[in-house]
Amino acid sequence: MQNNKKELRSKYKSLRKQLSENDIEEMSLTIANQLLKLNIWDKNYFHVFLPIEEHREIDTELILHLLSGKDKNILISKSDFETREMTHFVLTDTTKIKKNQYNIPEPVDGIEVPSKKIEVVFIPLLAFDKKGHRVGYGKGFYDKFLKECTSETIKIGLSFFEAEEIIDDVHEGDMQLDYCVTPNEIYRF
Repeated sequence: MQNNKKELRSKYKSLRKQLSENDIEEMSLTIANQLLKLNIWDKNYFHVFLPIEEHREIDTELILHLLSGKDKNILISKSDFETREMTHFVLTDTTKIKKNQYNIPEPVDGIEVPSKKIEVVFIPLLAFDKKGHRVGYGKGFYDKFLKECTSETIKIGLSFFEAEEIIDDVHEGDMQLDYCVTPNEIYRF
């Protein structure tokens, strides 16, 4: 059986569709609790994605609460679909969030922070393998963004599902994860 990105995308989109609101809520909470076990809490700049509800992504609200409770700088992004680039803004109490044409919640504006300053990135994904390769939506935003970060930046994938053995069609430009956290396990790569 082929384990290429296209097939994995379709498999995991379909698995996600089967999750109830309650499943998503419970698993998101478990993932947030799992993150507390990681040795990342001495860092200051954390990048978090805001979930696309229509894609049944992990609800990162609990992670945002954890970070704000620990007084961390939380960064969220705005995506430019022409250049495939992400601009990162500090999330504050006054940040206005608006969905773009792809239903991605984004900051309207704010204090911009360069990728090089970001120490921890929580990464959305559809699937990942035991080597730390991930399958996203295929637009390449995160690969491009992660290349702009420093080699010290900790890359943490968040997944409702466990690892695939291997993803067949990994490209050279694909950025590997350092960790992937699921409700049941913390994978270290």
